[in-house]
Amino acid sequence: MDPWPLLPSPPNLSLPEPLYYDSYFPGNESDLGSRNDTPDETHQAFDKTSSVVITFIYFTVCAVGLTGNTLVIYVILRYAKMKTVTNIYILNLAVADVLCMLSLPFIAMQLALVHWPFGAVLCRLVMTVDSLNQFTSIFCLMVMSVDRYLAVVHPIKSTKWRKPRVAKIINLTVWGVSLLVNLPIMIFSGLMPNNNQAWACTIVWPEPQEAYQTAFMFYTFLLGFFLPLIVICLCYLLIIIKVKSSGMRVGSTKRKRSERKVTRMVSIVVAMFVLCWLPFYVFNVTSVTGTIDTTPVLKSTFEFVVVLGYANSCANPILYAFLSDNFKKSFQNVLCLKKVAGLDEAERSDSRMERTRMVNDVTAEMHNAALLNGELQTSI
Repeated sequence: MDPWPLLPSPPNLSLPEPLYYDSYFPGNESDLGSRNDTPDETHQAFDKTSSVVITFIYFTVCAVGLTGNTLVIYVILRYAKMKTVTNIYILNLAVADVLCMLSLPFIAMQLALVHWPFGAVLCRLVMTVDSLNQFTSIFCLMVMSVDRYLAVVHPIKSTKWRKPRVAKIINLTVWGVSLLVNLPIMIFSGLMPNNNQAWACTIVWPEPQEAYQTAFMFYTFLLGFFLPLIVICLCYLLIIIKVKSSGMRVGSTKRKRSERKVTRMVSIVVAMFVLCWLPFYVFNVTSVTGTIDTTPVLKSTFEFVVVLGYANSCANPILYAFLSDNFKKSFQNVLCLKKVAGLDEAERSDSRMERTRMVNDVTAEMHNAALLNGELQTSI
C-alpha cells in the first residue's frame, strides 16, 4: 500500500492514505527524520518526544471531551427548559462527539505501542466510529445553520417545521446519511502487516491503491467539509442580509433578541469547527496535489493538526457554557455550583406551546409592521 504522500514509508508502521478523519493511528516512526533507513539520534529523540507529548494530549482531550459532552447530553435530557429545537441538534452533535472520544484511547494506545493490538473487529469499529463523527458533526452544523436561517429569516413560516419532533427525525436522517457516506471506511478498513510484521490498523485499498486513495481524499474533502461549509456560509450570508435590512425596524421583541443570541452561539461553534479542521484538510489536499519534503518537525506538526481536529469535540461544551445562559445555568445546577430555579418545570403540551408562540409571533410582527407603517406615513 502506498503511504501518505507527505510521509515516507516507515519501517515499523504502515501509514495510511491521506485520510480525512485522521492519519489513522500515526505511530512513533523512527525513520521520519530522513529519506533512508538510518536516521540520526537527534531525529529519533525528537520523534519519541513528540509521540509522548501527542499521546498525552490525546488522553487529555478524551477526558475533557467525554466529561463535557456527557454533561451536555445530561442537561438537555434532564431539564424541560433545555428541550428546544436548537438544543436537540446540539444533543445530536454531543452524541457524535462522545462516540469519537470513546475511540481516542485506542488511537493513543496505537501511537504508544506502534502497532494495533486489539484485533480486526475492533479496528473496523474504531475507524468507523472515528470517521462517522466527522461526517455527523459537519452535517449537524449544516442543519443547525439552516435552522438558524429559518428562525431569523422566516420566523413565522418556519414554525411548522421548527418543532422538536421534526428535529428528532432530522437527527436520525443525519445519522443515516453519515453512515451511507461512511461506507468506504466500513468496507475497506482492516489490518495489514507493517515492515516489522506487526499489525497496523488502516484502510486496505484494492488496486490501484494510489487512485483509490486520491479519489477518497477528494470524496471526503467535498462531502465532509467543503460542500457543507458552502451551505453554512450561504445560510449566514442570508441571515446577515436579513438582519441588516431589518435593523431600522422598531419594537424588537424579546424573542428576536433571543434568536440572535442563539444564532451567535451557533455561528461561533461553526467557526471553531472550521478553525480546528481546516489545517487538517490543508495538509491532506497538499499531500495529493504536490510533493513536500518530510522533516521530523513537519511530521509532528501534522500529528498536532490531527489532535486539533479531535480537540474541537471538547471545545463545544465550553463554548455552550460561555455563550448560552441556559446551558450555563444548567451546568451550574448539575455541578452544584449554583442552584437555579425553573429548570425542572414539567413540560407543557407541545401543541399548546406552539399555538401560543405562533399567535405571539404573528401579533408581534403585525404590531411592528403597523408601527413601521405609521412612521413611514408620518415621515411622508
